[in-house]
Amino acid sequence: MHTKEQKMQEFGRLLDIMDELRAKCPWDKEQTFESLRTLTIEETYELTDAIADNDLNNIKKELGDVLLHIIFYSKIGSEAGNFDIYDVCKSLNEKLIYRHPHIFADVDADNSEKVMQNWESLKLKEKGGNKSVLAGVPLSLPALIKAHRIQDKARSVGFDWKEREGVWDKVSEEMNELKDEINDMNRDKMEAEFGDLFFSLINAARLYDINPENALERTNRKFIHRFNYLESKTIAQGKDLKKMSLDEMDNLWDEAKKQE
Repeated sequence: MHTKEQKMQEFGRLLDIMDELRAKCPWDKEQTFESLRTLTIEETYELTDAIADNDLNNIKKELGDVLLHIIFYSKIGSEAGNFDIYDVCKSLNEKLIYRHPHIFADVDADNSEKVMQNWESLKLKEKGGNKSVLAGVPLSLPALIKAHRIQDKARSVGFDWKEREGVWDKVSEEMNELKDEINDMNRDKMEAEFGDLFFSLINAARLYDINPENALERTNRKFIHRFNYLESKTIAQGKDLKKMSLDEMDNLWDEAKKQE
């Protein structure tokens, strides 16, 4: 791999390129925090796609795109005299040192559970930091990921199941409550109970060390693969998918499963 000096040299080159683009490129000169925001979200999702595919070449490329946005925001900040990339790095370095006292000080934390508890406790103590345990969870997070983060935050202060097996009683309870509301066809309460059921299932996933986002995405991709197989086979047979019987579609679906 590369030396620290080589890494610093290439990072400095990146800063020089950004200075040049910001000064001379019509598009780059027009960008603001607000205009880049949605593009940053898109780049982040492209990175997560590459990670899900375990595509190392694309992970490298998408990390570069995310890094570009960090450099871009820092450049815009420096032009207004608010902050630059030095301030971004310095702030991050100080936060990492402060939140890892088991590494840089004399605090004991011999497992990841204690590390996370220390992390959340220190966040609450920081000047200008979060005023409550759940305040650090972004409101704009997708609901499934947000639920997992909320539960993780609560766990860090000891609010969790004593025995993880007990969560299945909660899942069953929520399922029965949902069925009751479905029988009554109360749309508002059905939605509320569906949410409670999802939340309890995400809790179960967390307790058994399963990432619910990864698990659902795995199933999404499996469904897409099987459905695409079904669709392509139908076209190859000169048939119309909309006119096929469910049994015919199930047969092709089973073929797709056998090929996995």
